[in-house]
Amino acid sequence: MNLELLESFGQNYPEEADGTLDCISMALTCTFNRWGTLLAVGCNDGRIVIWDFLTRGIAKIISAHIHPVCSLCWSRDGHKLVSASTDNIVSQWDVLTGDCDQRFRFPSPILKLQYHPRDADKVLVCPMKSAPVLLTLSDSKHVVLPVDDDSDLNVVAAFDRRGEYIYTGNAKGKILVLNTDTQDLVASFRVTTGTSNSTAIKSIEFARKGSCFLINTADRIIRVYDGREILTCGRDGEPEPMQKLQDLVNRTPWKRCCFSGDGEYIVAGSARQHALYIWEKSIGNLVKILHGTRGELLLDVAWHPVRPIIASISSGVVSIWAQNQVENWSAFAPDFKELDENVEYEERESEFDIEDEDKSEPEQTGANAAEDEEVDVTSVDPIPAFCSSFSDEELEDHKALLYLPIAPEVEDPEENPFGPPPDGGGQNPSEDGSAHTGGDKKQRQPSADGAPPKKKARTTTIELQGVPSDEVHPLLGVKGDSKSKKKTAGRPKGTKGKEKDSPFRPKLFGDRERERDRGVAVDGAVKGRPEAVPVPGKTPAGSACDTLALCRSQQPNPNPRSTADANQPLRLSPVQIPLPPP
Repeated sequence: MNLELLESFGQNYPEEADGTLDCISMALTCTFNRWGTLLAVGCNDGRIVIWDFLTRGIAKIISAHIHPVCSLCWSRDGHKLVSASTDNIVSQWDVLTGDCDQRFRFPSPILKLQYHPRDADKVLVCPMKSAPVLLTLSDSKHVVLPVDDDSDLNVVAAFDRRGEYIYTGNAKGKILVLNTDTQDLVASFRVTTGTSNSTAIKSIEFARKGSCFLINTADRIIRVYDGREILTCGRDGEPEPMQKLQDLVNRTPWKRCCFSGDGEYIVAGSARQHALYIWEKSIGNLVKILHGTRGELLLDVAWHPVRPIIASISSGVVSIWAQNQVENWSAFAPDFKELDENVEYEERESEFDIEDEDKSEPEQTGANAAEDEEVDVTSVDPIPAFCSSFSDEELEDHKALLYLPIAPEVEDPEENPFGPPPDGGGQNPSEDGSAHTGGDKKQRQPSADGAPPKKKARTTTIELQGVPSDEVHPLLGVKGDSKSKKKTAGRPKGTKGKEKDSPFRPKLFGDRERERDRGVAVDGAVKGRPEAVPVPGKTPAGSACDTLALCRSQQPNPNPRSTADANQPLRLSPVQIPLPPP
């Protein structure tokens, strides 16, 4: 409703931190949907956490993978979500139900995947040490895209703004422009440095509006090109970049780069620290540097499609960067006056009357006469902020998924055996071992609303020729970031031996039996003393008197007496026995 007011005359980029989003588990990647109302976050435990970005609350959690999620992408209408994990699995998910539609198994790890901007049936996948693959989800077929050099398979790829062309780049700096439908070569050029040496292509990103795209290269320079010029130059062209963005002082390498929602700004995340650099595209000047916590490494950056908001991930937490909002009430009404203190106000006699009896009726002229005209309230005009360009004449999709209904949490799942799972996720009962403990029949029955039981998603194996199958995803082998992404194995510091000595530590039944066989006390007995057992002819075990008597009778005497002192009376000193809490 207020999107038309976002075109401000001032800066349109974030200036300061605006809180964090804690996904409980470690966040690795994030992406906004087309409208910026939902934020999908992939975690290291395989879950996908979907945030309602307006309320900053978790709207849904999908138990998607077993291994960490390394890439995510929304479909155009927001109903589907495609994800990739470090175990070479690509899955498509229904966002509303959380069900998995289908899976694809690749021989090597997945670096990036992307939906077709106009066709939700096509997905572009970039495996390691392989040419990019174009998947067709409806028939589970795939097409391997042609590459410039068969010996160089470190290739990245991306759809253009409308999905008409696919841009690929290799480690030798060669960019190929392929037709999406026919995979024919349309244009090509080479990215060179000042000394005419080629540099490796790390990523290719397109703006949502306009025809510009950027190329992040290994020489730590971000080059901005115009897509129309690239197509005009044709094969083996020599286009000049519109801008060259870099950090001349620190020579910072860039981890992740992207455009703003309107395409006027470019943000790049440093690969050395949690720092975001923002440039203005038209001029090429650095306008802002956002610094996060010192010592953290950046994993991913995403700019909100509509608003000047940036989401960045470091140390498993999503950080939000936004503008400093200052309330200026005089901007809403020109005659509004801000008062430092209260002022007495005298109201007019007819100020709060429903109808002013003393007011004379003016003649219906000019704008007042237009009030009698009929106003069209049924037709829907397209919102320019949601269109990928100002020339788009398409209407907003009425079937689009903007928000998710939040389901109530069920504390005890056994109380509602026929309803949906408590986490609302789309995991199959076979993936959770606890779902088989006496609950197979309940899991197979339909839900209370008559919905059929969930079908297991089919898995398609993608065969790629000459691709090594022993590759490890870079996310699992990043040097210097093991502290931020891997939790410390074993027990925390300062607790060595304490759990073993604690008399009230909960133990499993099998542990209790094994320790009982070894003669170790359990369930509240003091360490080094036998456990109190029931004695025939006495009060039930568990009373303080029986426990004291048994412990004193079975405790070894540190000062054994001689036979001469046997007739002397025995003096017992009181012993404090810790009892379990009620």
